[in-house]
Amino acid sequence: MLLGTIGSVGFWAVVVVLPAVQNEFGVERSSASLPYTLTMVGFALGNVIIGRYVDRLGIVLPLIITALALAAGFISAAMADSIWQFALIQGILIGIGTAGTFGPLIADVSHWFRRRRGIAVALTACGNYFGGVVWPLFIRSVLDFADWRAAYIAIGVICLAMVPLALLLRRRAPLEDHPASGDGGLLKTVALSQRGLIVLLAIAGIGCCVAMSMPQVHIVAYCGDLGYGVARGAEMLSLMLAGGAVSRIVSGILADRIGGGRTLLLGSAMQCVALFLYLPFDGLTSLYIVSLAFGLAQGGIVPSYAIIVREYMPARVAGERVGVLIMATIIGMAIGGWVSGWIYDLTASYQAAFVNGIAWNFLNIGLVLLLLLRTGDRQPRLA
Repeated sequence: MLLGTIGSVGFWAVVVVLPAVQNEFGVERSSASLPYTLTMVGFALGNVIIGRYVDRLGIVLPLIITALALAAGFISAAMADSIWQFALIQGILIGIGTAGTFGPLIADVSHWFRRRRGIAVALTACGNYFGGVVWPLFIRSVLDFADWRAAYIAIGVICLAMVPLALLLRRRAPLEDHPASGDGGLLKTVALSQRGLIVLLAIAGIGCCVAMSMPQVHIVAYCGDLGYGVARGAEMLSLMLAGGAVSRIVSGILADRIGGGRTLLLGSAMQCVALFLYLPFDGLTSLYIVSLAFGLAQGGIVPSYAIIVREYMPARVAGERVGVLIMATIIGMAIGGWVSGWIYDLTASYQAAFVNGIAWNFLNIGLVLLLLLRTGDRQPRLA
């Protein structure tokens, strides 16, 4: 969780500094959203690439490389002269670096647990949301007396603390590639090929995260537009992610009881309801409440994909397959973050952007229902 908390700064720093970056470089909201989009693209690719190496080499070396990439990325980004230079650094160094503390770390931890795998994965994934609580407040406090560049340099130095933490994970995790291990040596079956299952889950991941990105990426800017100030938006983001951390823990416990698929369906349905609530309520108090409700609804969605991988697929490919699905969810976040800014530029309002998110959320619900309807009995694991 501590590694995830530190490493997740790649997500949240660019969200908090978005208004300041937009003003300094003199660009439109859609262009200012581009660094976030490229960060998510780099993060998506990093989950697959790093996940494959974790399957083969273990987690320690990838985490050390992650720490060095993040440190170099934030310090370099602080020296950027244009929005394009800033965006490329965000995508290549910060985006890929951030990936090491999410999907690959979750996949590695999943090998260590059997009956309580859901809660173990959820607690590890909570680092991402704990980072969302801590980092926006830290960055806002730095911005009170310095600029965003100073905040980025400070973050780069802090990321080096991940190196000694990574060394604590030197012991290799056990793999469950024989029928006598795991939860009875059984995998769930589904009336789809392995490739078809991955495609279905990937499209579902894109759908849920296009919807998820609207409040997470734009709540700070939205509050600024409404006249409440950037600081209030940062507080709402922290509250949203604190609720998400609680939701992830509860969802992990639930996944151990009802499975990853049903947990994913429940979280997606609740997220859709929360998105609807943003349409009629835009008062300051209302936005605090709705943001908390949104966090409590959606926190368990992304970790559920890792649980589904372990329920339907062999352990020896967990890192790569989890990485692919995390990549899909981040592609959804990247598309959603940019599209929401584009819709705002067209309409001068975020209302249509919320409606767009709701439509994508319905796509996710439909695909998860299809998965559950086509799931059969458990069968022996394949080595």
